[in-house]
Amino acid sequence: MKALPAMSENSLDGVAARAPLRCDWTRAEVRAIYHQPLLELVFNAQQLHRKYHDPTQVQLCQLLSIKTGGCPEDCAYCPQSAHYPTGVEHQGLLAVDEVYRAARQARQDGASRFCMGAAWREVRDGKEFDTVLEMVEKVASLGLEVCCTLGMLSEDQAIRLARAGLTAYNHNLDTSPEFYSEIITTRLYDDRLRTIAAVRKAGITVCCGGIIGMGESDEDRIGLLHQLATLDPHPESVPINMLVRVAGTPLGDVEPADPLTLARTIATARLLMPVSMVRLSAGRRSLTREAAALCFLAGANSIFVGEKLLTTPNPERDADDRLFRDLGLRAIENGQTSS
Repeated sequence: MKALPAMSENSLDGVAARAPLRCDWTRAEVRAIYHQPLLELVFNAQQLHRKYHDPTQVQLCQLLSIKTGGCPEDCAYCPQSAHYPTGVEHQGLLAVDEVYRAARQARQDGASRFCMGAAWREVRDGKEFDTVLEMVEKVASLGLEVCCTLGMLSEDQAIRLARAGLTAYNHNLDTSPEFYSEIITTRLYDDRLRTIAAVRKAGITVCCGGIIGMGESDEDRIGLLHQLATLDPHPESVPINMLVRVAGTPLGDVEPADPLTLARTIATARLLMPVSMVRLSAGRRSLTREAAALCFLAGANSIFVGEKLLTTPNPERDADDRLFRDLGLRAIENGQTSS
């Protein structure tokens, strides 16, 4: 990677050599990286990306809502919160066979990672959690990576998920610690960190990222990236979401984020966490083909496919296939290793 120029006491000299091992980034260092001229930032990120990943490969993931709506949390972005009139109908836990069929179809369609999301505040022991464990076992039997996002969980529950064959657990930090209370009041930032620690202790890989476009500042995006990059080890998977504005939520009318800000966030994440899979997640329908291409150039190497991301719409598969063909990208095949 091209050496970066000296930048006073927060110099970025040697960032390429140090980045693979560093979990001790200062916020000032993250700020300096984030605020580089965008083309220089993307160039540096792409060079480092090529040292650790095949730049022509992108992992396809599919996300299924296994329990929809009625969540007691008040996340200001979420159409599944019981606090907001969004029109999302409450749906109980799906049957194991239904989830297995969806996972099998996802594998046939080229996905190598299958993710299951339940609109719960936290995992509760009992019949429903036992059913989720059975789902994990069935999906894992297909040779797919298996990810769940179920809310907060204990160390014992994480161990049970690991024994069932869970590959990864998603629990996003969403934003910076300073902005967090503007978005969520029913759960503390430390609650999220405790769940991530429980997942890590159980030997499950961590999927942890955030959302841009919620009215946060550049400094909040820097704060989020600093939090992620100082987790030790780094999350194996870092989803970067663009807010999908939903009528009825407090953020339904917020001004959309600039796609260039998305590319800047992805490039910074790639430089800070070079080995992680950086996932271009929610909000892709708002991107032009050119903006999506810039995000891949900035270091994104995973997307979610399928009709929906939980309850919000996702690009059509034909459009993704055309974009991949035109950019010379190909899907990571089942059986190949990703983070």
